[in-house]
Amino acid sequence: MAKGGNTVKTVWEIVEPLANELGLKIWDIRFLKEGASWYLRVFIDKDGGVSIDDCVNLSHAIDKPLDEADPIEQAYYLEVSSPGVERDLVRDEHFTANIGEKIKVKMIRPVDGKREFCGILSDYTDGNITITCEDEEGFTFTKKEASWVKLDDFNM
Repeated sequence: MAKGGNTVKTVWEIVEPLANELGLKIWDIRFLKEGASWYLRVFIDKDGGVSIDDCVNLSHAIDKPLDEADPIEQAYYLEVSSPGVERDLVRDEHFTANIGEKIKVKMIRPVDGKREFCGILSDYTDGNITITCEDEEGFTFTKKEASWVKLDDFNM
């Protein structure tokens, strides 16, 4: 059984080959507690978008291998879904693949009195994110300084 931070890594290793067989890419995997319940969330993507059938097919494909490997010791709910339109950018590959795209950022602490910024993701190097806003020059911050970073598909 996987412990702590290894849970997501272990699940990823089980799920990714099965997703690839179905023509899907793993966007992210999260194992978290909400209230009294644990959730294993698998976010998938593919060119042209994810359908409900894609989610159902992957859920069925990974259910038995996850039970057999038993990487999680407590009871949990399995959810397979698309990362959504305004998908969270979390992993290094999310940032590098989306350079030039419009993003939204919410900072943990205000920067010049503001916490939320919109602009173009202009660079990502060694965990440093540079966003170019319409009315400003480039603004660079670390992932740790942001509450979240998302694609801004609604304001393209």
